[in-house]
Amino acid sequence: MTELVSGQGRGGGAGRKRFLADAAARGLAVELVERLAASSLEEAAGILGIAPGDIVKSLVVKHKDGSFLFALVPGDRQISWPKLRQLVGVNKLSLPSADVALAATGYERGTITPLGSISPWPVYADSTITGRRISMGAGEHGYSAFVDADALTAALGAIVADITEPLQ
Repeated sequence: MTELVSGQGRGGGAGRKRFLADAAARGLAVELVERLAASSLEEAAGILGIAPGDIVKSLVVKHKDGSFLFALVPGDRQISWPKLRQLVGVNKLSLPSADVALAATGYERGTITPLGSISPWPVYADSTITGRRISMGAGEHGYSAFVDADALTAALGAIVADITEPLQ
């Protein structure tokens, strides 16, 4: 079940609509909220009334073979490249440019989510996101989605593992 709480607003909302359609198709309950623009993770968390670690970043990661994956990382942590490379079984991974991430997912940075991505890349979720309600990008600037992390990882068939380390 998908619930749109507020805001039909700004622009065409194609990314937001893809996000909501994919969530509904997976039977995943999401709460979509319209929010003010934020200039930092801390500001976004304050606007949403949550801790920075409750905002989960959906990062697009590029394989050397040109394919991609999503890494779901809490806002107060960063990818541990050695851990992720070992888990994926490769010796090289990188963060692509904003243009490449847009082409790979159909979403601009700051709105990226595996839900509704134009390509269904594998998802790796850090184990610290589990067991709680999280916020994530909803496919359009000015919107955030709240979702149960366990339901999200199950719906995406995500590999849940230790893939992060504290921010430095």
